[in-house]
Amino acid sequence: MSSFAKALAAAHEAAAGQHFPPACLYMVATPIGNLADISLRALHVLALADRIACEDTRHTQQLLRSYGIDKSPAQWLAVHQHNEREGAQKVIAHLRNGERVAYVSDAGTPGISDPGAILAQEVQAAQCRIMPLPGASSVVTALSAAALPVVAGTASQGFVFVGFLPSKAKGREAALAQLQHEPRTVVLLEAPHRIVELARALAVLGEREVTLARELTKQFEQIQTLPAHAVQHWLEADPVRAKGEFVVLLHPLPGDASAQDAEVEKARQMLQLLLDEGLGVKSAVRVAASLSGLPRNALYAEALGLQKTG
Repeated sequence: MSSFAKALAAAHEAAAGQHFPPACLYMVATPIGNLADISLRALHVLALADRIACEDTRHTQQLLRSYGIDKSPAQWLAVHQHNEREGAQKVIAHLRNGERVAYVSDAGTPGISDPGAILAQEVQAAQCRIMPLPGASSVVTALSAAALPVVAGTASQGFVFVGFLPSKAKGREAALAQLQHEPRTVVLLEAPHRIVELARALAVLGEREVTLARELTKQFEQIQTLPAHAVQHWLEADPVRAKGEFVVLLHPLPGDASAQDAEVEKARQMLQLLLDEGLGVKSAVRVAASLSGLPRNALYAEALGLQKTG
């Protein structure tokens, strides 16, 4: 009996009463390492699906069997980076036949530096329904643990997802030159055989902080933050540190704290004026956010404070 038998039973109990329409493509996020990170809804849909389309049929067969889910050979469709557009047409044919098709990449959320984006485009163009099932993402997982700086109550100005940089040195250096002045957090992905080369290129960023997130959710998970110029030395100090899949975060450029404080104060004064003119909190926050560019959740908290003291 699968060690996940109880989880599969719980998945059916929790999700069976929900609506899972036929003729629908289900984009299913799967664990990035730790099998226990699968969602109950994903388990139910993977068991329910008439077809499983996936990046690697052997890998996904093994994954599903770990959860006690087995499919016949006829139920599998290979849809990967080398045949995605052609594979999408096969998926569409099954959708038009009224079937439920689940799409799974090798790990994480399909379409995020994995196949799936072209499939979604083709299915949408064919006017078939797509239903996303959220779950593991190495990008969001790394961001949540990177201790990024906070401005006005929220993580500084969002992030830019870049993914894998060009593999050739000139292309990689050109890409980094463009990113060098990006003020927001930059999210990169890298494979173990190229991580030292990336680290060497990152040295031009000097003191800018970099977080390396390695083997996320797995037994030897490691998250390390250090200046860009020190990344290569840190990796080479222990060969184990260069093993595994990497998420690399370039922390946001340090801003002028006094300028940020001035922006917050200006937004606070604007909120006070709007509230004094009789606007409700939500309307005042919407206007202030539009004019100041500051995040709404931070402005909402300020508006509630002003309302209490007013």
